[in-house]
Amino acid sequence: MRTTQLLLRSGLTVAAVAALPLALTAGPAAAASGISVSTSGSTVSVTTTTCSRTAPTGGWGTASLLTSSQTNFSQGRQVALSGTTSLQSAAWSSVSPGTYTVIVRCAFDNSTAGTQSIIVSGAATPTISATATASPSRGVMGGLGGATKDYGTLTLAVGGGLVAVGGAAAAWFLRRRSRPYRL
Repeated sequence: MRTTQLLLRSGLTVAAVAALPLALTAGPAAAASGISVSTSGSTVSVTTTTCSRTAPTGGWGTASLLTSSQTNFSQGRQVALSGTTSLQSAAWSSVSPGTYTVIVRCAFDNSTAGTQSIIVSGAATPTISATATASPSRGVMGGLGGATKDYGTLTLAVGGGLVAVGGAAAAWFLRRRSRPYRL
């Protein structure tokens, strides 16, 4: 009986380990595009690892930022990719709020590395104002916060008793385990 359960558990473990590489390579559907697009304020940036070879002219490729009214690669704002064989990137600054599509084409075979839509919210980065602001007149006030509540003698005695009982139970358990003739 024990041998059967052990073999069943081992078989399930082996099956799970065998299926793990398949699950890890599947990945999410968004990762299949080959590009990663992000936005920060009015700047849109794209990264890819697909364009790992340069063209005979020496470029990695080109990225294009299309508005919702533009339909093909040549109509968008184009930027040349820069980077290394392991990572290529491009960025556009001063992008107006709206929905955009980013398309990346590799230079070595003119293939599309990926296409992804992005929404630029137009949340501007904070600017530093030249006017002086008023500082607090009393400075920072520190304190004990919630530690100042008085719980009373009874509450503290009960808490101390619980700690003592827990310590005694731990000592009894450890002493009992140290005896070799007990199971």
